[in-house]
Amino acid sequence: MVDRKVDVNMNLTIYLESLGCSKNLIDAEIMLGLLNKYGYKLTTNKFKADIIIVNTCGFIDTAKEESVNKIIEMGILKKEKLKLLIVTGCLGERYANELLKELPEVDAIIGTGDYSEIIDVIHESLQGNKTIRIGNIDRVYDESLPRFQTSPSYSAYVKISDGCNNYCTYCIIPKLRGKYRSRKIENITREVEKLAQKGVKEVILIAQDTTRYGIDLYQEYMLPKLLEELSKIHGIEWIRILYCYPEMITDELIDTIAKHDNICKYIDIPIQHCSNEILKKMNRRTTKDKLIEVINRLRKRIPNIVIRTSLIIGFPGEEEKHFDELVDFIKEIKFERLGAFAYSQEENTPAAKMSNQVPKDVKDLRQKKIMEIQQQISLEKNKGKIGELIEVLVEEKLDGSNEYLGRTKGDAPDIDGVVYIQSKSSLKPGDIIKVKINNALEYDLIGERIDEFSQ
Repeated sequence: MVDRKVDVNMNLTIYLESLGCSKNLIDAEIMLGLLNKYGYKLTTNKFKADIIIVNTCGFIDTAKEESVNKIIEMGILKKEKLKLLIVTGCLGERYANELLKELPEVDAIIGTGDYSEIIDVIHESLQGNKTIRIGNIDRVYDESLPRFQTSPSYSAYVKISDGCNNYCTYCIIPKLRGKYRSRKIENITREVEKLAQKGVKEVILIAQDTTRYGIDLYQEYMLPKLLEELSKIHGIEWIRILYCYPEMITDELIDTIAKHDNICKYIDIPIQHCSNEILKKMNRRTTKDKLIEVINRLRKRIPNIVIRTSLIIGFPGEEEKHFDELVDFIKEIKFERLGAFAYSQEENTPAAKMSNQVPKDVKDLRQKKIMEIQQQISLEKNKGKIGELIEVLVEEKLDGSNEYLGRTKGDAPDIDGVVYIQSKSSLKPGDIIKVKINNALEYDLIGERIDEFSQ
C-alpha cells in the first residue's frame, strides 16, 4: 500500500459489515484499523455511511447466498446516497469478475490477501475507476497493520496462522486463503500482551487448523509452546482454542491444556464424520478408531473437558449405513457441543464431481435427526451441572430485570450456549464471577450469582 495520507477533507464516513467466520472478522478489523488511521470516520449505522464495505464469506452455498443478498441490500443504498460500495473477502476472491458483471452497483473488489490495500482502493474508486485486487492469497501476515477491535472489550480473537494445506475434498479454502502460513510466536505474544493491556480477559486462538501451528516456520508443531507463552501474560484469564484437527492432538498439547488454569478446558475438533469410508473420500487424515482414541485420551487426562465438534451430513456416497454408523457414534461419544451441517456441493472441489450426490431432502432430514439427538445429549449434560458452582464471564444485562447473560469456560461466543444469571448486585460486561446452577435448558444454563465467590 502506498504510504500517503489520503485526502479526507470530504469527511467520509464508512460502514463495514463482516460476514462469515472469525478469521474473516480479523481481516475486517484490520481494514477498520487502516481506515481509522487514515482519517475516515467509522459508523455502526449503515444509513449514515458514505461508503459501505461488505466483507463476504464464500465457503458454502448458504454463506454465498447471504453475502450476495447483503450486497444487493447495500446496493439499494448505493442508488440512494452512497459514494462507494466495496466488496471484500472470500466471495470477492472467488467471483470477482462475476460480481462486477452481475452487480454493477459494486465499485471495487478486494480479495482475501489484499485487504491491506483498502485505502488505495477507496482512493482509486473515488476517481471513478472500477478496481479489482485479488490473487495475493499467499500474502504473509503484516504485523505492522493496525487493528480496530469490534468484539467486546473483554474478549478478542487472535489469528495464529492463515491458509491451509489439508486439501479436504469438500473445501475451497486453500484456493481462497492459500497455503498454511504461521505467525511467529513473539508476534502473537506481543499482540496478546497489547490486548491484555487494553482490558481483554479472553483470547480465542483461531486458524484454519490450529494444531498445525508452527510447522512451516519451525519445522515442528508449536501450539503447546505458544500456549505456554500466552499462559504467562498477566490479565489473560481465559485462553480458548478453536479448529483443532484430531490427528495432531498430541500428549504434549493435552498436558499443556491440563496444566494451566487460564487455558480453558475446551477444545474444538471438527471431525466431520466417523465412517472410515466417508473420511477417506473427504481426504481426512484420521479413522474412526483414532477419533475414539483421541477423545478418550482427552477425557482421561482432562476429566472436565468440553469437546465441541462439527459434522458434514450427506457427503457424496453417504448411504444409510454410513449415517446409521454416525448416529451410533454420536450416541456413544456424547459430545458436549456439536453442530451438524448439510454438505454443500462447492464447484472446483473434488467432492463436487463425485458420483452419488445425496439429495437435498435426504441431507436435511439426516441433519435434523442428528441435531435432535444432540439436543437430548446436551440437555442431559446440562442437567448434570445443576447444583455446581461454575465460573462465568458476564456479557450483558437483560432489559428491565436483575438478570444477566454470560458464558462458561465451556462456551465459545456465538456458537455455544449461555448462562442466565440472577444477581441482586450490579454486574458489568467482562466480570468473571461464580454462579450456582439451579436449572438447565437444552443448550443453556440458569443460575444465581454467589456473592462470596465473586471477583
